Amino acid sequence: MERHDRIAGPVTVDAGLRCLTAPNPSLMTGPGTNSYIVGRGPYVIVDPGVDDDSHLDALIAACDGQIASICLTHRHPDHVGGAGRLAERTGAPVRAWPKPELAHYDRPVPVDQPLADGETLAAGDMSMVVRHTPGHATDHVAFELPDIGVLLAGDALMTGATVVILPPDGDMGAYFSTLERLAGLHVQRIAPAHGRVIEHPGSAIAEVIAHRRQRESQVAAALSANAPRTAEDIAQTLYPQLHDRLQAMAALQVHAHLLHLATRGRAVADGGGWRSP
Repeated sequence: MERHDRIAGPVTVDAGLRCLTAPNPSLMTGPGTNSYIVGRGPYVIVDPGVDDDSHLDALIAACDGQIASICLTHRHPDHVGGAGRLAERTGAPVRAWPKPELAHYDRPVPVDQPLADGETLAAGDMSMVVRHTPGHATDHVAFELPDIGVLLAGDALMTGATVVILPPDGDMGAYFSTLERLAGLHVQRIAPAHGRVIEHPGSAIAEVIAHRRQRESQVAAALSANAPRTAEDIAQTLYPQLHDRLQAMAALQVHAHLLHLATRGRAVADGGGWRSP
């Protein structure tokens, strides 16, 4: 566990919704992971973030110790690192989408009760509707707050960055389906797990879908019928200016697109590479 003593207080996002950003800024997390405090008491904590004493202290203080439950969007460490100790300190149950086998990037966390798609949770006098949103991870969920028209999107969408899809737990086809589903929700704002609130959900989701489709078309265009190419080679072509530390991540993104193209008959695995059909 860590101790950071200069944690700012929570920021009000809307009536009954506050955000406290965990002290874990990085290339992958941006300013840090947003922990959300839902309701007016008792409260629901969505994604408690990292195992950091001052961050957990601030969450507990913001709720006056009244935490009804701890809900997880998925099991990546920057979202669930503090869940176990927050549960121990408050007695609040942990809830998450069921996942019998953890993926490579997951962190184990004790779950007291699984979440179900379409289930309505209570955060005091506010409602939270569970939306299963796989793509970034198979167990990923978002939480719709119909009382205020806000979607807590987790890592399904984020500000100023592209969501990472890491096979096999990450699935590009599932992510496209999730984006289409989110586009059909009647929300006015999206509160992501990283970065600021998205004020125009419809246009933001449309832009992400268009960007992903364009990237997938570029991956498909990089293939030929006679000369198989690796995902790493294609990534070097598509992301020539990318820092070396991020090239491996870019190759995984290309691999996710290749797998999706293969399900649609537009790419074929050939030895250690890929070619067009």
